[in-house]
Amino acid sequence: MQWYNRIKLSVKAAVVTWKGAGYDFSKWFGRTFWGVDNGRLATNETIFSVISRLSNTLSSLPIKLYQKYDVQMNQAADVIINNPNPNMTSYEALNKIEVSRNETGNGYAIIVRDIRMQPEKVIPIDSSYVSPFLNTDDSELWYQVLGDNGTHYIHNMNMIHVKHITGSSRWSGISPLNVLKNTLEYDKAVQEFSLSEMQKKDSFVLEYGANVDNDKRQRIIDDFKRFYQENGGILFQEPGVTVKDINRKYFASDTLASEKITRSRVANVFNVPVSFLNDGEGQGFASNEQLMTQFVQMSLTPTVRQYEQEFNRKLLTPAERKAGFYFKFNLGGLLRGDTAARTQFYQMMIRSSGMKPDEVRQLEDLPPVGGKASELWISGDMYPLEMDPVLRKGGEKSGKEQTNE
Repeated sequence: MQWYNRIKLSVKAAVVTWKGAGYDFSKWFGRTFWGVDNGRLATNETIFSVISRLSNTLSSLPIKLYQKYDVQMNQAADVIINNPNPNMTSYEALNKIEVSRNETGNGYAIIVRDIRMQPEKVIPIDSSYVSPFLNTDDSELWYQVLGDNGTHYIHNMNMIHVKHITGSSRWSGISPLNVLKNTLEYDKAVQEFSLSEMQKKDSFVLEYGANVDNDKRQRIIDDFKRFYQENGGILFQEPGVTVKDINRKYFASDTLASEKITRSRVANVFNVPVSFLNDGEGQGFASNEQLMTQFVQMSLTPTVRQYEQEFNRKLLTPAERKAGFYFKFNLGGLLRGDTAARTQFYQMMIRSSGMKPDEVRQLEDLPPVGGKASELWISGDMYPLEMDPVLRKGGEKSGKEQTNE
């Protein structure tokens, strides 16, 4: 058994350091993955805002492993929910993947497995170092990854890959920032022009009634500058001299119109309501609940579904999937609405035996109390669903009357 333990420890050590025959990920942490090409993300307020909100929302969603609606926990679930790798929390790992997906069109994370081939670590990596390709020998999808010690090839079952839409012959997602290239360049040009116009000093045209030589002209200009500075911008127009102010071409309305166009186009590309970018014009939502419903249905649900299918396919074994195991993000918190709407919904569900009181308490982050609160009830008014109707209030009397008749 000593030789077995030595082999086991050596393999374990290789996995822990992410280094072994044919691959070396030990130096990937600490590389400038998250800052190589953040120019557009760090210098455009609208892009920074929408990517921040999308990534923060997704990484804040509760995710759990279920088996036929019952919450379960295994090694894969512990990695995703609690400890994806020694350097990150689950929130940070998902946040980095989602930021990369929205910035470059692709979010990648390598799955490191233990000796039993169970997921042990999930490591987000920069998409600029990864290139997917279809191997002609086995028709399997592989990923070429540029590491410190050369190029490595990773099978698709060991790589989490979430992306924006792709073409029919592509495996990489299309970058939203590339789609917005012209919009961002136009917005940047307008901002730079507006800033340069605002930074210009006051300019004037001096007209004299007679021609002056170069020396006299220079003395006049110097005297004009001195007088202007010493008198706080006040000028006196002498006889025979005309002073005209040169108007600047900056108009605040131009900048506001440009920003509105940019926000609208960014919202369209990222598929979010424009109100998420602090633009409330043209919004016809009667409540915040309707706004969040549109956001969840049109933007968040497709993204969440992509993550769930990647986790189910690559972190769970075929036997676990056949047994009914699956990962699921909880979107209910985004669709709760206000207090009045939630109260009305819960009352309707409890009184129609759609939900148990304890299930309502769990949705509101309250501990279950058990007992009758863990049973289904139905209005009549409010009896356990399995109770004989004869035993309800007035039921025995009604039964006797029916018998006598």
